[in-house]
Amino acid sequence: MQIYYKKKRWKWLLFGVAVLIITASLWYTNILVREIAEDERMSISIWANAIERKAKLVNYTKEFFDQIKEEEYKRALLLAEAYRNFRFEEESRTLEFYRQMMEFNTNIPIILTDDEDNIQFYKNIDEADMADKAVMNDSLKVEFSSFEPIKIIIYRDYYNLLYFKESTIFTELRQVLNDLVESFFSEVVGSSASVPVIITDSTRQQVIESGNIDKTDLEDPGYVSDLIAKMAYENTPIEINLPDYGKSYIYYMNSALMRQIMYYPYVMLAVISVFLFISYLLFSTARKSEQNLVWIGMSKETAHQLGTPLSSIMAWIELLKMKGGNAEEVVEIEKDIKRLEDITERFSKIGSPAKLVEQDLLEVLRESIGYLQPRISKKVIFKINTTENQPIIVPLNRQLFEWVIENLSKNAVDAMNNAGTITISIEELRRHVVIDFEDTGKGISKSQHKAIFRPGFTSKKRGWGLGLSLSKRIISDYHKGKIFVKSSVIDKGTVIRVVLRK
Repeated sequence: MQIYYKKKRWKWLLFGVAVLIITASLWYTNILVREIAEDERMSISIWANAIERKAKLVNYTKEFFDQIKEEEYKRALLLAEAYRNFRFEEESRTLEFYRQMMEFNTNIPIILTDDEDNIQFYKNIDEADMADKAVMNDSLKVEFSSFEPIKIIIYRDYYNLLYFKESTIFTELRQVLNDLVESFFSEVVGSSASVPVIITDSTRQQVIESGNIDKTDLEDPGYVSDLIAKMAYENTPIEINLPDYGKSYIYYMNSALMRQIMYYPYVMLAVISVFLFISYLLFSTARKSEQNLVWIGMSKETAHQLGTPLSSIMAWIELLKMKGGNAEEVVEIEKDIKRLEDITERFSKIGSPAKLVEQDLLEVLRESIGYLQPRISKKVIFKINTTENQPIIVPLNRQLFEWVIENLSKNAVDAMNNAGTITISIEELRRHVVIDFEDTGKGISKSQHKAIFRPGFTSKKRGWGLGLSLSKRIISDYHKGKIFVKSSVIDKGTVIRVVLRK
């Protein structure tokens, strides 16, 4: 038992050291992960602030362009008024003023038509574009559709139409605005490095632009909704106003590398745990194989060593019979020799496939107890309880099973200090036979119910702690049955159950 407890202490000590190493590794790894995560969050924060400032710049530029567009519309109205007054003003100085106003328009493309869309005048339009065009056709109307034409009343039902569009300067500025918006999207997507980004409209469902996300995944509305919710949980979305889109939101989340680093300690723990578990299984299997070889070698050597003196004793018994020795003593000696033969047979069968023969379990039990009864304390009483006195046939290897009965009985006698009752109860089921060995001894603590079947476990000052271990091997390995502590109460007794297949 001392060997078992030393082994157990060493196991716990090694386990504690392993836990300490793993804990220290995880602790240090977590520190590194937190530092890397903080650096990435700082980078994301700087990126988000830059994007927000760029969005404000884009919005300011858009507002500025809208003001220019409004001013150009006012200029077009002034041109229309100048044209109308130029046609009907009589004073030469005023006419000169309106003429100069019209000539100073060097940017706004205009086309003046009569009420039947016949072109009367145009300005700031490429001559090549106006070649052979005397009427305001559909293509020109589409080109000048940005603003409603200004109606200039000439006289009663006679009027002119003044078509105009954005000035060349404003067109160039609009291209600058479009480039600015496009660069904004590219910076949001590109400057985010490995950070997944989604820009949505005000509904938070329609995706305007994205980065570092598989485009095919974004075709699934359910996936987009879940991804946006996950991003919003990790980081507060940035609210911006974009030209042509209005209120929009920028969603982003930790990079794939960051998430891998975050989960790395747990993956490492799982890998180490699996490695330790596989290592334990391999070493345990190797240790058991080695133990089996030792068992087999020791058993066969014991059988070999017993063979020579046993043959000699048998010869001396025959000589004693010839000289007319005491018949009763000779019979008892013959019983012991028979037991020695059985023991030799038991040891010789360890490590070899056991041959099971259908036998009467009650008969085997009664014969084994009958042999043990005279050879132990007279204060120990054996009882065999069974519901029926009919034979109970089970496949057994008689020599090995008798060894189990002997080991269980001797352990019970030791637990009762050579005084008490051993009750063997047998119950026959449809597929199994249940045998309970009950004693009135000192009992076994619950923590030792499994340990008593391990090699080396013993509560006695002398002994190898192999009896119950051998019994378990015989029942489990050779008879494919079960043996375990059914119940035990300290200072009242123990019940060990054996289950055999019929």
